Amino acid sequence: MSRRPDADVPFALLLVDKPGGMTSHDVVARARRVLSVRKVGHAGTLDPMATGLLVLGVGAATRLLGHLSGSDKTYEATVRLGSTTVTDDREGEITATSSAAGVTEDDVRAALAGQVGPLQQVPSSVSAVKVDGRRSYDRVRAGEEFELAPRAVTVHRIDVHRVSRPTPDLVDVEVTVSCSTGTYVRAIARDVGAALGVGGHLTALRRTSSGPFSTADARPVEDAAGALAGPGAGPGVLALTDAARAFFPVRDLTAEEAVALGHGQRVPATGAPGLHAAVGPGNRLAALIEDAGPVARVSVGFPPG
Repeated sequence: MSRRPDADVPFALLLVDKPGGMTSHDVVARARRVLSVRKVGHAGTLDPMATGLLVLGVGAATRLLGHLSGSDKTYEATVRLGSTTVTDDREGEITATSSAAGVTEDDVRAALAGQVGPLQQVPSSVSAVKVDGRRSYDRVRAGEEFELAPRAVTVHRIDVHRVSRPTPDLVDVEVTVSCSTGTYVRAIARDVGAALGVGGHLTALRRTSSGPFSTADARPVEDAAGALAGPGAGPGVLALTDAARAFFPVRDLTAEEAVALGHGQRVPATGAPGLHAAVGPGNRLAALIEDAGPVARVSVGFPPG
């Protein structure tokens, strides 16, 4: 299939409901094929086992992705207590088992409560974290032994929905986790199992929200990309300006201010801290701007499109 210039495709976010078994890169590659363009990226990697919301940026909308990836996330997960795996999820080899027959529901809830709040969390060894320039999972596959440094994360809440026993020696716990970016839900399962002395790992993980976006508006990647390739709007597609409006406070521009920002010039300050979506006439996103004293400067610019 011949490729068309990226500028021929509307700048937009695609809200994709990722199926299990695909990497985030697989999803991006599929969107590129449907759209026949190269400039597609994603915000916030999902493991192949995981399903749910993956936000893609197309064209200049990729400039938003770095800001979107830092937003809070919500996950639905199932934690299995009674065994540990090398990956901290069901896809890894079981490395140890210990009967959870004596673990009560109160024990489970107390251990999960210990994972709420500011944490120094050690990421799963099979993760995308880089160690001396190489991905952690590559080092594990090469048989190397190493320790990852703990990271500061915040788990806002863990809601327990169901505690069940698939076998006498195992406990499954269905939860919803609301957390900061960079939190590994796999690590929560691992650490809860360790706290209870029986080991733990994830058997299911689904991301249901990222910042202001949720799976309620997401679609399979072929559907979302197909809608953008056709009329340029539809389920799973969020136009560039609408995406910025959902995530940032808005600074409305006059026509003259929009032209000035387009030339890299400054405009009067917004009067509030943080990035603002600078939106000009015709609902066009001109830039993300930030105050610098009495004026606002361009942090990220967007071409017409």
